[in-house]
Amino acid sequence: MKAVVMDEFGGPGVLHVAERELPEPGAGQVRVRVRASGVNPFDGKVRSGRMQQMFTTELPAVLGLEISGVVDAVGSGVEGLAAGDEVLGHAEGGGYAEYALATTVAPKPDGLGWAEAAALPVAAETALRVLDLLGVARGDTVLVHGAAGAVGTVAVQIAAARGATVVGTASEANHDYLRELGATPVVYGEGLIDRVRAVAPDGVDAVFDVAGQGALPDSIELRGGTSRIATIADPEAYRLGVTFSGASARDAGELAELARQAADGRLRLTVARTYPLEEAPAAHASVDTGHGRGKIVLLAG
Repeated sequence: MKAVVMDEFGGPGVLHVAERELPEPGAGQVRVRVRASGVNPFDGKVRSGRMQQMFTTELPAVLGLEISGVVDAVGSGVEGLAAGDEVLGHAEGGGYAEYALATTVAPKPDGLGWAEAAALPVAAETALRVLDLLGVARGDTVLVHGAAGAVGTVAVQIAAARGATVVGTASEANHDYLRELGATPVVYGEGLIDRVRAVAPDGVDAVFDVAGQGALPDSIELRGGTSRIATIADPEAYRLGVTFSGASARDAGELAELARQAADGRLRLTVARTYPLEEAPAAHASVDTGHGRGKIVLLAG
């Protein structure tokens, strides 16, 4: 099978298509004929080698944490799934390929495209995990850094649906987009504290940092301490005493429900652009800018 392989750490150019052996599903796993795979900022950090101290990656490696496709083979102990089922879910590594293994998958609704389906698993799991960690509920004011990205897009909508007021940081070009999602937009960077206080004069109850662009000190000042602040992207969290949320909590039932919401229009998913597997370096270069809206997706077939 074809897969996007990295033999060394470095820039997007280390990614290349090569032949790999077809993986065999183990107990509790399914093998999926991949139609699309989401590209996440985390993938770029692994590719660069910056995550080696936290998440060891053995080379050569195939990246990719989320996929959509058709079940091709079923391992022992798997119930309720059969070859031919259309699914989306979390790849057990190696999603940038024609075939991948997965343990946590959900049915793909008919109204959800392959690219949109591949854009959901990581964003959904991350948004739910961190919003639950922060205890976001009706009446809260939540500040989301990097609100226009894939995770931010889903987090804004879930928080708003819970009855929270959402303030989201993004470049000015994405402000109308954030308003459509239900957030009050502010520009990130110098002067952020004053801008947030201007739109949230009663204060901020929780902060979700998706971007990892150095906003934690301002977040601490806005909160008056480190409580109810969480980041998924800024390793400075450990030095500052802020919670770094990295361990996933995959739930097929929650994923299935959000997929249904996306299919019927209750949850908006934004695919910024798709690339074929052969153009994975260009996909990574785009994600590495950190200024995209929604998700970049690789198409495997």
